[in-house]
Amino acid sequence: MKILLTILCLGVVMTSYAQEFEISAELRPRFEYRHGYKTLIPDDVDAATFISQRTRLNFNYGSETLNAFVSFQNVRVWGDVPTTSLEDKNGIALHEAWAELVFNPKLAVKLGRQEINYDDHRIFGNVGWAQQARSHDAIVTTYQPNTTNRFDFGLALNANEETVFDTDYAINNYKAFQYIWYHTNLKNVGLSVLLLNNGLTYMDENDEQKVDYNQTIGSRMTFQKNKWQTDASIYFQTGAIANTDLSAFNIAANAFYKINAEFKTGLGIEYLSGTDMNTAENKLKSFNPWFGTNHKFNGLMDYFYVGNHSNSVGLLDLKASLEYQKERFSAKLTPHIFSSAATVVDQTGKEISNALGTELDLVLGYKWTKDISFNVGYSQMFATETMEVLKAGNKDNANNWAWLMITVKPSLFKTTLNN
Repeated sequence: MKILLTILCLGVVMTSYAQEFEISAELRPRFEYRHGYKTLIPDDVDAATFISQRTRLNFNYGSETLNAFVSFQNVRVWGDVPTTSLEDKNGIALHEAWAELVFNPKLAVKLGRQEINYDDHRIFGNVGWAQQARSHDAIVTTYQPNTTNRFDFGLALNANEETVFDTDYAINNYKAFQYIWYHTNLKNVGLSVLLLNNGLTYMDENDEQKVDYNQTIGSRMTFQKNKWQTDASIYFQTGAIANTDLSAFNIAANAFYKINAEFKTGLGIEYLSGTDMNTAENKLKSFNPWFGTNHKFNGLMDYFYVGNHSNSVGLLDLKASLEYQKERFSAKLTPHIFSSAATVVDQTGKEISNALGTELDLVLGYKWTKDISFNVGYSQMFATETMEVLKAGNKDNANNWAWLMITVKPSLFKTTLNN
């Protein structure tokens, strides 16, 4: 660590442009009580309780021609190793390590391990709620001809390791992707367009690994004026997954109204297409928000699209929200009404109701200082028999989840030099 600090500090001194260098940290312990989180809790099973923690050390450097960022990360559960352990269970991971080459004010190229975030994080997001979060090994080229237009071109190519000959890609990840993202601002309107070509591996009938590509194509628009704020998006998916044709779509819309300086209310709807459980077609109609921060959508209890519910019956989510914020305190209450988008059948093959249940999410926050904040949340799921078919467990049990999180993000060292 001392060697790394010395190298970074020497880089600051030797550069001939104005530079900024900062060392920052993050420590985020979170207590959770899980009694029906992600899935309905079965009978005669006790709730899970634990404390997880994310710890990061970040190094950030910037100049006229080069920006660089390195983030070391450790994710642990309190007690996952003995107090006298010689090693940490998860060790130190490299969450981000990238350099951005700034050729001119309009063109830059960022390469290395990096978070990729666009729009509302529905298709690309860093999954900040998860302690490990998400980052990609990728190259992203940004062309910004003026203040209102921006084009991003991204690509990734993954392999297990250095090899002499071609080998199967054995990691549960995409093999490659390429995308184009465009954004423009027109007065009160923001418009984005995304084209993603995503390559996934599969084993064919001869037990040989192949790569199928699927495409996500769509747009998102935002509008803000006076006390109103709205957004709408639509995405289509086509191509193939594991030699199965894909045809799916996602549509969403939200409207928010600021009642006064402290209160804001909202209504929203999202539809993610699904595949009928009794279909005879060899076609996948289930939409997948591939790299999105899915925790922020469709209920905080993560019943849908957070490591689950892919290639399933889809979802219709009707929601409302009431937010309050005054000075350092904030509160938000969000009810969701869930239904499946496609047909659900029970164990006898009989079609049953699409209604899945209702979830209530309450989150309170308090920003104590610039570097320290507190958040607490409680969620309750009121599920139906149809949810039992999808998730097992018992809908009549008290399916709830509570958590308490403290986030500490200090800036440890910062300097600006002009040579």
